[in-house]
Amino acid sequence: MAARHSALCVEEAEETLRELRSVLERAGIVLPSLGLDPVSLAREAPCPLVELGRCSVETARRLTSALGVIAP
Repeated sequence: MAARHSALCVEEAEETLRELRSVLERAGIVLPSLGLDPVSLAREAPCPLVELGRCSVETARRLTSALGVIAP
């Protein structure tokens, strides 16, 4: 049962990551280090974390602008 739960957690994290990458790309934003944190996947019962990583100042500005459009 725990193994199935862990597998579902990883699958959900991977799907969320694909969706996030797609939404960001549509906004013209690429986060080069976007991915799943390997340390969080290495646990016996993985609880994945999304690693947003580093980006340039220009990318951070575009991200801030895009988020400002959707959040009042």
